[in-house]
Parts: sequence; C-alpha cells; structure tokens
Amino acid sequence: MTMITPLDSTAASVDTQTDEPMKVLGKDDFLNLLVTQLQHQDPLNPAESTEFTAQLAQFSSLEQLNNINDNLKNMELFQTSVANSQAVSYIGKEITARGNSVQLESGQPVECHFELADHAALAVISVYDAGGGFVKSFETGPLDSGRQSAAWDGTDRNGNPVSRGLYRFEVQAVNANNQNVNVTPLMRSVVTGVSFKDHTVDILTGLQRIAIDDVVDISEVKTQPDTTVTLDIETKSNNYISGGL
Repeated sequence: MTMITPLDSTAASVDTQTDEPMKVLGKDDFLNLLVTQLQHQDPLNPAESTEFTAQLAQFSSLEQLNNINDNLKNMELFQTSVANSQAVSYIGKEITARGNSVQLESGQPVECHFELADHAALAVISVYDAGGGFVKSFETGPLDSGRQSAAWDGTDRNGNPVSRGLYRFEVQAVNANNQNVNVTPLMRSVVTGVSFKDHTVDILTGLQRIAIDDVVDISEVKTQPDTTVTLDIETKSNNYISGGL
C-alpha cells in the first residue's frame, strides 16, 4: 500500500529547510581549507606552485576586504558620534535652517526669511495657517540675490489680526523679464532639543523638527539688555538734582 504524505508535513519540512541560516565561509574557514589541502595532498603529485600562489593571493584579498569593511564600519560609527556631539552643542542656540514655518505672537509682526538665487523684480509671500488654509498674500519691491526677509503684519486678507500660533509661508519671485527666480525658504528658531532615531539626527525647535543637514548657520541667542539698573540710577540722579534725598 502506497503511503501519501500530507501536504502540511511537506510544507513544514520546506519551512524548516528555509529557516536554517545560510553558512558563509570566512577568512578563517578559507585558511583551514587551504591548510587541510596541503596536509592531504598526494606527495607524488603535489599542488602546482602557481595554483598554490593563486590560492594565497585569494586569501590575502579576502582578508584585506574584511579589514576594509571593518574600517568603514568604525569610520561610520565615528562620524555618527561626531554628528551627535555637534547636534547636542546646538541646544540653546538660534539656528537658521531650510524651512518655511514662522511663529506669530499676538500683536507682533513676524519676519519671513528666504534666499534668492538671482535678483528679483518682485516677490509674493503667501501665508497659510497650520491647517493649510490661506491667510494672506503680500508683495515686496525689487530684491537683490542672497538672503532676504519680508515682514508679515499678522493680519488676514481683510486686515483683521489673526490668532497667535504656527504658520507656514511660500515665496514666489520673478526677475525683470518675468522669469521665475529660485527661492529657498528659511526659518530661524532656538534649538530646544535633539532627537536620535534610526541613525539620523534631528534638531528640535519651537517651529518644527529639522534635519541637521538643513541647518544653514548657528548663532548665540540675542538677549535684550536689562535697563532696570540704569533707570534706577537715573531716577536717583534726578532726585539729587531736584534737591531730594
């Protein structure tokens, strides 16, 4: 009587075979094979010198490739550590990076920064809210190439003040011949933290998460001078001049 093998058992055997890890020969295995070949060769018919030399050359090439691979891994780890250290040093400083987000405070205008690839006869800045809704567009006059900025007064298309929060802007520019000029939007913000995930480094700001490669420059945060002491001294001086104590 012929026995029929169930399909489940056949599939299980196939899965078992495919789950086995593939064995890859390394440089140690290659060297062991070479030594074993020399130990068991026929004394009356030894290996040809040219063949033996070729095998040694293959072994040397394999070892060099392995060493290069190890060095590349070490270099990658070193570059990652340097990038991480550099990113951490950004915390608490103001950066300029490629991006188009701005933070509007109540009653305060906000600067939209961008970089022009060429001279522009006209630039149009369009502002959108966090949900992508159109807020307002305004124009500038002629602008030189390089970094530029245009102030948004914080109002909508009807001139009404909008609520504070995060907004996005887009810039379109044309030259004197009405040809488009390449524009790179920029944003400025203070770094509040750093994120390390999936071998990538991101800068955290109050505006958005920024890739470290998008950072254009970095500077110390500009603080407003404290005039409290100066005002106090001036008040006392005025009192003395007036005859007061």
